[in-house]
Amino acid sequence: MKSIKTNSPISVKQSFDVSSDALWELVSAPGNLNDSHPFCKSNEAIQWDEEGHIDRLVYLNGRTYIRQFLTWDEGEGYTLRIGEENGLQSFVQWEIDAISENKSQLTITVHPYLLAGYPKVVSFLPYQFWIKPKMRRYLRSVVSGFDYVARTGKAVPRNHFGRHSWFS
Repeated sequence: MKSIKTNSPISVKQSFDVSSDALWELVSAPGNLNDSHPFCKSNEAIQWDEEGHIDRLVYLNGRTYIRQFLTWDEGEGYTLRIGEENGLQSFVQWEIDAISENKSQLTITVHPYLLAGYPKVVSFLPYQFWIKPKMRRYLRSVVSGFDYVARTGKAVPRNHFGRHSWFS
C-alpha cells in the first residue's frame, strides 16, 4: 500500500451517558450514519463482515465518499480511510473509552489530506485558520449526532447543528 500524505490531526471528544458497549453498538452497526450523521443523505454498507468493512457515504450535497476500514477492534474502535473513490484519502480514528459503567467517551481524530502536499510555509495559515476550524465543527456535529441518537433513540434531523459548507 502506498504511503498517503496527510496533515496534522484534528480531534474531537464527546462524553455519552451510555455504556461503552452501547456506544460501540451505535458506531459499529452497518449503515449507522443514516440515523446518526447530521450531513448524511445515505450510508450503504458495501461489505460488512469478518473479512472487512467498507461503506459508501453520500452527503446532503451529493458528495460521495468511500470509507475503507483498516482496523476493527471490537468494542474499542476502528481506523479507516475516507475520500472519493480512487481519490485522495484522509485517515480517521474512532476510539471508545469506558468512563464508568454507564458513561463512555468517543474520540474521532482525522488526519486530513487537504493541503498535505503543499510546503508548510504555504499551507500553515490556511490549514490552521480555515481547514482546522471547519473540520472541528464538522466533527462536533458528527459526535453530537451520535449523542442525539443515544439520548433520544431517534434519528438526528439533517443539519440539526447547523449547515456545513462542505457537506450540506
